[in-house]
Amino acid sequence: MKQIRLLRHDEIECRVGTISEKGLSLLLYKDARADMKILDETFGCMNWQRSHQLIGNSLYCTVSVWDDDKKQWISKMDVGTESYTEKEKGQASDSFKRACVSIGIGRELYTAPFIWVAANKVNIQHKGDKLFTYDKFKLSDINYNENREIIGLAIVNQNGDVVYSSPEKTTQKSKVMQNNNIYEKANAINKELIRTGVALDTVLNRYGVSSIDDMSDDTYKSAMNSLRKTKGKNT
Repeated sequence: MKQIRLLRHDEIECRVGTISEKGLSLLLYKDARADMKILDETFGCMNWQRSHQLIGNSLYCTVSVWDDDKKQWISKMDVGTESYTEKEKGQASDSFKRACVSIGIGRELYTAPFIWVAANKVNIQHKGDKLFTYDKFKLSDINYNENREIIGLAIVNQNGDVVYSSPEKTTQKSKVMQNNNIYEKANAINKELIRTGVALDTVLNRYGVSSIDDMSDDTYKSAMNSLRKTKGKNT
């Protein structure tokens, strides 16, 4: 199987994960265009294919690539989640991107550190009891070690000002696992906050913590269970 290259900084996008009076967290992700570009580069535009299948109420995507050594198609499948804007398109795109991760595209993003931008580096605004920002963020640099783990990155805002940077040093395995856990917690809670319309500060104040990364495992589980029992804002 051919080696899939690592993502370049201009192929990685940032979006706000959680936001509070003290600042906000950022999550790194790739889009479907980056996946298709790398599939074309690595296997050739005629040597990969995708298909979608509805199983129950979930849309799955299968991405297949041609293996010259084995003379056969190698396939990976994963399920997508609904978009909050376009349900079917969102599921199709998400399942495709997840299947591409199974092949190996962008898997390095799971080794990203927890990215926190302090309030003095971002313009946080209020709308009722909701907090938001119009600021835009993008990576200006990223470095990896020999294990394909992220060991350094820099993020700038729309004005080119650096709002986050991490030192380039060897990433300990335990630290990578911790960062993955924080990333997954922030991503999961953010989805529930969007679905329910509950403000992040409401959750943090309830459990007496200042940010999601301060939550213990028990606190996180309790918060998620409570949010999952909360009806969606559109229901």
